[in-house]
Amino acid sequence: METGTLIHSEHLDIRGRRYEVAVFQRANGSHVARTVFAPGDVIMNDGPSLEAVLAKHQRLLPLAIDSRELRGESR
Repeated sequence: METGTLIHSEHLDIRGRRYEVAVFQRANGSHVARTVFAPGDVIMNDGPSLEAVLAKHQRLLPLAIDSRELRGESR
């Protein structure tokens, strides 16, 4: 999947762990934030600007982490 050009990268500390957030700008001007948990396990969010996609990703990343923890507990 072509994500575009990397324009921003940062690490977020959530519950004692660090997660990388990479933000790409697509050719059409939209933005995509991506965090890779493991090969084949990725969360991506899109938005109209760097600020919007970062805010959305920061809000949803803890939920994605919780869902993976719950999935691990049910196995």
